Amino acid sequence: MTRKILTGLSSEAYEHPFDRKALASLQKMPGVSLLLKKINEYGIDRLLRLQSLGSDIRVTTRNFPELHQALVEACQILDVASLPELYLFRGRGHISTYVIGVEKPIVGINLDGMEWLSSNELLYVLGHEIAHIKSQHMIYHQMAFVMPTLKNVLSSTTLGVGGLVASGMELALYNWLMMARFTADRAGMLACQDINVATTALMKLAGLPNEYLTATVIEDFLLQAREFASNNFDSMDKLTKILSYTEHQLSWVVMRVGELLKWVDSGEYDNLVEQKKTTIPEEAEGWNFLTSW
Repeated sequence: MTRKILTGLSSEAYEHPFDRKALASLQKMPGVSLLLKKINEYGIDRLLRLQSLGSDIRVTTRNFPELHQALVEACQILDVASLPELYLFRGRGHISTYVIGVEKPIVGINLDGMEWLSSNELLYVLGHEIAHIKSQHMIYHQMAFVMPTLKNVLSSTTLGVGGLVASGMELALYNWLMMARFTADRAGMLACQDINVATTALMKLAGLPNEYLTATVIEDFLLQAREFASNNFDSMDKLTKILSYTEHQLSWVVMRVGELLKWVDSGEYDNLVEQKKTTIPEEAEGWNFLTSW
């Protein structure tokens, strides 16, 4: 299929309102600026980059041309001028990806991702990671990436990480990371420009191999996603925040596909692809960290 190059695309045009609200709440939390300062002092950005350079295989046009081309195409479609480096790391029995680097971003995908995903699905997955760069949220994304280790390192210092966690800062950070996934999913959708491709890519990310992705399985999954998205979770908001804290153990693919379906049904996705004049949606109710406790 011929995909449209979305020249002049702004990340705000597809930013999920839950992402915007969660980030605003996170930025207001006491201790966030101090923690960012400590991350900078410890050279976390440089350390994470060295880990990729020293452990993973850099993807080029020579060694893995199809994988490299998917990155190039995703960046072109999403109007990301500076191509991040792409690295391939060992398989884990499931698809795994990452993005690090505030100054010089690196995108990583494991062997399972390269082998399981079609060329179209690679556009979705790589577009999802590129969105974190395009939205200029890498500093917060990276903070969440290193938080478990950073807590241990700083546990005996005067920073008082325990107090920050008790105050809800860490929970706010992981809640935002979950909400930012909704924005990144939209970018992945814009990169592949096919809701069916986005759906199967997410199902594979949840661990379902290609041989199980029959028409019936996909149809039932979409019905499940729409049913989930129709629920009202206002009364469960506190529980949702707690679950978002441990979201790295959960794929949340049903919820994420449900959000993508709502976006497509609203007409906002088609307007962006057709590059019609759009307005930034009003902030949605719910998922507000500051008012949900």
